[in-house]
Amino acid sequence: MDDLIDYTHPKVNEMVSAIGGDYLFDKEARESFNDGELLYYTGFFMIDRSCCGVGGSAYALVAGFVVDWHCGRADDGCPVSKIRPIRDRRMRERIIERIKAEDPLRQVVFV
Repeated sequence: MDDLIDYTHPKVNEMVSAIGGDYLFDKEARESFNDGELLYYTGFFMIDRSCCGVGGSAYALVAGFVVDWHCGRADDGCPVSKIRPIRDRRMRERIIERIKAEDPLRQVVFV
């Protein structure tokens, strides 16, 4: 179990400003998948302060498989869970297909 990470849950429905623009997670989702529980977030980003132009997109961030839910707290008070990240390429492809079938997203990224 050395591939587990302590994953700090991001805040949902709270805009975050970054150097090139802003992003927001609008949903935290836990779904049964492949004999495990998959944790992912959907959201959007807007690039409006970049020297390279403007743009935006909807996306999903896949944390991985939940091993221990809300087993701690980060310094900022956000919950922390033990997560097994998805490294296998074929598993990632299956997850991307499933998420995109449920949400009209442009991209799916993995922790």
